[in-house]
Amino acid sequence: MNNITHPKGLTDNQVEQSRLQHGMNILTPPEKTPLWRQFLDKFSDPLIIILCVAGILSIGISIYEYTMLDEGPGVFFEPVGIFIAIILATGLAFFFEVKANREFALLNQVNDDEPVQVIRNGSATTVPRKEVVVGDIVILNTGEEIPADGILLEAVSMNVDESTLTGEPVAHKTTDPAQFDKDATFPSDHVMRGTKVMEGHGMMEVCAVGDHTENGRVFVASQIDNSVKTPLNEQLDGLGKLITRVSYTIASLVVIGRTIMYFTSLTADFEWIHFIAYLLQTFMIAVTLVVVAVPEGLPMAVTLSLAYSMRRMLRTNNLVRKMHACETMGATTVICTDKTGTLTQNRMQVADITFFGLGEKRFATDALSLIREGIAVNSTALLDMSEPQTPKVLGNPTEGALLLWLNKAGIDFTQIKESMRVIAEIPFSTERKFMATLVENPSGERMLHVKGAPEIVYDMCTDYPLTATPDNVKHILSEYQNHAMRTLAFACAKVADGANPIDGTRLDTSGLTFLGVVAIADPVRTDVPDAVSDVIRAGIQIKIVTGDTPATAKEIGRQIGLWQSSDNESNIITGPEFEQLSDEELRRRVKSLKIIARARPLDKKRLVEALQANNEVVAVTGDGTNDAPALKSAHVGLSMGDGTSVAKEASDITIVDNSFSSIGRAVMWGRSLYRNIQRFVMFQMTVNIVACLIVLSGAFMGLQSPLTVTQMLWVNLIMDTFAAMALASLPPSASVMDEAPRRRTAFIINRAMWQSIISTGLLFFIFLFGLMWYMEHIDIDSLTDILHAGFIPDNKGLDPYELSLFFTTFVFLQFWNMFNARAFATGRSALHMKGCGGFIAIAGAIFAGQILIIEIGGQFFNVVPLKLTDWVIIITTTSSVLWIGELIRLFHSKKHN
Repeated sequence: MNNITHPKGLTDNQVEQSRLQHGMNILTPPEKTPLWRQFLDKFSDPLIIILCVAGILSIGISIYEYTMLDEGPGVFFEPVGIFIAIILATGLAFFFEVKANREFALLNQVNDDEPVQVIRNGSATTVPRKEVVVGDIVILNTGEEIPADGILLEAVSMNVDESTLTGEPVAHKTTDPAQFDKDATFPSDHVMRGTKVMEGHGMMEVCAVGDHTENGRVFVASQIDNSVKTPLNEQLDGLGKLITRVSYTIASLVVIGRTIMYFTSLTADFEWIHFIAYLLQTFMIAVTLVVVAVPEGLPMAVTLSLAYSMRRMLRTNNLVRKMHACETMGATTVICTDKTGTLTQNRMQVADITFFGLGEKRFATDALSLIREGIAVNSTALLDMSEPQTPKVLGNPTEGALLLWLNKAGIDFTQIKESMRVIAEIPFSTERKFMATLVENPSGERMLHVKGAPEIVYDMCTDYPLTATPDNVKHILSEYQNHAMRTLAFACAKVADGANPIDGTRLDTSGLTFLGVVAIADPVRTDVPDAVSDVIRAGIQIKIVTGDTPATAKEIGRQIGLWQSSDNESNIITGPEFEQLSDEELRRRVKSLKIIARARPLDKKRLVEALQANNEVVAVTGDGTNDAPALKSAHVGLSMGDGTSVAKEASDITIVDNSFSSIGRAVMWGRSLYRNIQRFVMFQMTVNIVACLIVLSGAFMGLQSPLTVTQMLWVNLIMDTFAAMALASLPPSASVMDEAPRRRTAFIINRAMWQSIISTGLLFFIFLFGLMWYMEHIDIDSLTDILHAGFIPDNKGLDPYELSLFFTTFVFLQFWNMFNARAFATGRSALHMKGCGGFIAIAGAIFAGQILIIEIGGQFFNVVPLKLTDWVIIITTTSSVLWIGELIRLFHSKKHN
């Protein structure tokens, strides 16, 4: 398109018509879910549903007991306790997610009122960005964000940072078709909303606004919710189904057993009324058993674990927006990461310098000063020195790296530049690949400085230092380029008075002396190689998706330890090649891919979907608008702290410090969290198995139930809640990073847990059933009498003192087993309590709580105070659970060493 020198712009009437036809220049925000709906969504959890059903059944049982059996109001404590557990579990999840969303919203505020320069009614003016319309003529200057998609009318030395859409930090823009880059993602005369003018200036005509821009289309795509189920949800679904099947099976057996016992013990004529009453009571016991079997502490444990991890992960620079993302990170099998800012520092720096002739006499006094002078005067970049300790580059990041190098050496480039008088200059262009500036210093001496592509600048020169041979220079450049560095060469010439080597865009290169080469790179973050090593060791694949060239991407992959010498072309692909693959071909090849170079905006989303089709759990990092669809589609989306608002809105976690190391820590937290949930499941299932077996065996043997409703309230609610808090608050363990990712189809209870649950549960049941049966046939006033008490052949029942002994023994068996659960899969002693202050405090509360209940609970808990000797015997005897566990752990640790 031809340049337009004096555009008139739109009239006010045309602006209104355009706005009516094409809309406002704003991105339509995603529809927010109402708070009431967010709260109700918490009840969709399968365990919460089971718990609600159990609570309703429990209310029915309590009403029957209160009205038909003349029980006291204490029968309502258990259903009240169950619904308290439901409210706490759902309420905590709702509270923490709403709180995180509000904190997250502070990171996503978009200022649509930012002023934009436009030409309207024949003159320049400023309007808020949201009021820009299709057809507007927008003036673009260095450092400004482009407000809408447009076609350039003018472009003077314009380079645009398109990294938020394509990953390309410097895209040259021009209106000259001869200079168009055929390989560019977007045409060289097009600029896109959300990108930034890094240098130069220009003018554009707006062709799309708001949702119709490239930025807007990506944003709309990012709002597509695949509703991918998390691994934890799937595994809790499985656990819920197991609990349902087992509890109903045991309940059915109780009904069958009591029915058989009724008929076998029948001594008089059969009466339907008595049988129906007995059968109704049997069904009440069976339903009660279902209530007992449901681990009401599990939803609490899951929620507390997630909430605790959510808060603690923020301290490790992970702001969690969606609570499930904490755990899902632990199940991740693939991380798709961008390069700039995550693996690298996003800060171009001088990596190496090779200046020739510094040892030669003709350069001994002024060669270095000539180099410094050339950098200072032959640059379009600037440094923002508002914070002297951390100067920021304004303009071309490559030229800015040279200025940072000078600044680091204590040289103020502005003083050098201001001391010179610029006589003539040739700006850089992709066609010329060099820039030149003719200056005059304060003493009146003229100097020509040239900077550009080494092969161009070297051929321009007529004078070379002794070591600047073609082979030597070629070798140096090859080394730099093999390490994915950008290179710039410098040359200068002393110009006689009156001579002018610059004529328009033509340069007289006679007398030009080659000075040397600078290598510039975006360094890999120092912590990234170790972090990548940890993630790979944890069995997680890493795939780099970047807009850089294949050579640069491979070199970065090599530096971080991802790209190995054994890798080949099958492990890397470019965006255009990626697009040509069919879905089936991509699914077959995706596992071996390590790098996608020259990636396009939606390539990462397609990569995520292909990985998910292969049953992988995928986490994605991204900071640009182009990353939003992939962030939304992934199981976990990880946006960067300085990323675009669109990317953050689409993500589940924001990495505040942009570092890949924080991602590794998130994986560690996720795996540790899942392990904590497993510990609680193991502990809780052991308690419930013991309780169920005691009720079941009593049904077949006609023995008295040793636990009252209020006692079960302590065991099934208070102790469950305390145990959930204790096990949920355990700190993360770095050892989980030595394990492979768990299969998402794996059941939450693994083989080791089953062995512990069944063996411990059976041992506890045998011990407790034997104790119950024995106390049914003896009469004692203290445990010191238990071995020589007289045997009573008939079942006499348990008196309040014996019930108190049994209840306390039951609780302390579980209390010591909680320590074994804490040590599960740690490879350490249960008494290793570093960082477990919360666990110790809660264990102390359970210990003290049981003593208080027995000593002052009275009729409310159907207990009487115990003697001191009884307390000593119970605590000492039941502690053998812990010591046996310690011996088993010691045996296993020696076996594996």
